Amino acid sequence: MTYDTLLVERRDGVATVTINRPEVRNALSAEVVRELRQILGEIAMDEAVRVVVLTGAGEKSFAAGADISQLWDRTFADALRGEMQRLYDDIEDYEKPTVAAVNGYALGGGCELAMACDVRVAAENAKFGLPELNLGIIPGAGGTQRLARLVGKGRALEMILTGRMVDAREAERIGLVSHVTDASGLLEKAHGVASSMMGKGPVALRLARMAVKAGLETDQRTGLLIERLAQAVLFSTDDKVEGTSAFLEKRTPNFQGR
Repeated sequence: MTYDTLLVERRDGVATVTINRPEVRNALSAEVVRELRQILGEIAMDEAVRVVVLTGAGEKSFAAGADISQLWDRTFADALRGEMQRLYDDIEDYEKPTVAAVNGYALGGGCELAMACDVRVAAENAKFGLPELNLGIIPGAGGTQRLARLVGKGRALEMILTGRMVDAREAERIGLVSHVTDASGLLEKAHGVASSMMGKGPVALRLARMAVKAGLETDQRTGLLIERLAQAVLFSTDDKVEGTSAFLEKRTPNFQGR
């Protein structure tokens, strides 16, 4: 299937989804949101894809926020429906690992999209920010919640209330991104991160993500219980037997995801 606002490439177990609106800095229109939901649904059913990389076309922008020409017309009812927030919730809970390859500006909804992914890799020219208060609104696609969880309440409030952008190196220092690389090597680095995930047991990968994310939503004691139950499930899998046997036999494991 072809898309009007996205480019999609599937290779070696990685699906790379590129927001393809460079003429408007990859602004997140309603069509982009709709097509992202559609392609992610298709990829979820594709057993050949193990990891998803999200990026933006060109070197200037990952996604420079919502399409302001559409935002102007949105109403109280549109905000309550929260289409973008619900999409990003689904990305955070996606059954396959996600990597954001951030090139250039990741502002507003673009920053929120990157934060919904499991891992963020940034080009040296990347800039992150939540400038929504300049428009008389707030970050409404998870920004008020995910940023604080990633960088702490104080830094999150300062970035949101002032609209200040942070560059790639500061983003790495405060924990907003995991890796910074030169722009020419961005996708190579993101695919390298994806490849390192694909070598792990698929069930363990999924349950590790679940334990971390669910644990952050509760107290530590409950989080530890989630961890213990996830480990108990994994101890009953064929992959656990294969992984430990491969280690003892000094060979590469052949995980089957069961």
